[in-house]
Amino acid sequence: MTQRVRVALDAAGGDNAPADAVKGAIRAARKRDVDILLVGPPESLEPAIDACGALPGNVVLVPSGPALVEGEPATHALRRKSSCSVATAARLLRDGDADAFVSAGSTGAASVSAIYYVGMLPGIGRPAVCVPLVGLAPETVLIDGGANVDCKPSHMLSFGAIGTVYARRILGVENPTVALLSTGIEQGKGTRLLQESYPLLEQSGLNFVGNIEGCDVLNGKANVIVCDGIVGNVLLKFYESLGPSFTRWMRTRLKGRPLVGAGRRVLCQIAAFTRLTRDESTGGGLLWGVNGVVQIMHGSSRAPHFERALLRAHDAAAANVVEELRLEFAAVQERR
Repeated sequence: MTQRVRVALDAAGGDNAPADAVKGAIRAARKRDVDILLVGPPESLEPAIDACGALPGNVVLVPSGPALVEGEPATHALRRKSSCSVATAARLLRDGDADAFVSAGSTGAASVSAIYYVGMLPGIGRPAVCVPLVGLAPETVLIDGGANVDCKPSHMLSFGAIGTVYARRILGVENPTVALLSTGIEQGKGTRLLQESYPLLEQSGLNFVGNIEGCDVLNGKANVIVCDGIVGNVLLKFYESLGPSFTRWMRTRLKGRPLVGAGRRVLCQIAAFTRLTRDESTGGGLLWGVNGVVQIMHGSSRAPHFERALLRAHDAAAANVVEELRLEFAAVQERR
């Protein structure tokens, strides 16, 4: 993008908003050439702003109604509380007043608002979450990470296209390989969903290499691993547990022995791996397939997480990943 990137932040959404949202926004604004729109009720945001001193010139307050409270249905963001902070931020993206939208509020409300106000890219039925397997497989991304639990073959096809764009633009892989995660490498293996998805991906023009098994996830056989949200979420959480679990096992084995030399160095490397996977997840993730850059965060996010998410949203908008995905999926549909 040639102009400055503008990111709308639902500054009233999240367990620690608005205080941590405002702090994170100010940190991000001081680090990067980005305009941040703090969306929320002025009576809530202004005390948090005063506590930080003053806003930098590239951070502005955009008044809205209150955030949705815990337990409110996501549809309230569209019907009964259309002036709430998450809906207002989504409309800024829709109207072209922002280039990206970030929220740590209700995931359902953020997703529904994004889909309703911004819309989906042509041909993509559902948004998805890409999960990079940092640490042990730095050039591999898993999709879907949990957004979709009841998938159709057409969704799996769109996941392959989304993952390809992610691996190319975010991970820097020139020609990403795509595979289905199954119980065997043969085409007929796996569930009916996998069997019906195989020919769609095979005819897509993507760099499809067939099925891979669980033992292949971390060995680089595929840059994009396609699966439904249940399998993806289970695999993601298992992967994130590897560092802490192995650390506990090592400490049990070394109990009573001094942690010196090689043993200490191994534990330090395991701790570094654990921090790497934790930090990757605490910034949230992009909601891929929506016709705009939408970053979904965890509700418990603190100021550093808001900062990280805002910078990621800035980078995704600057890289024009949405337009690249539009062109990639259009090409996939044409080849089919």
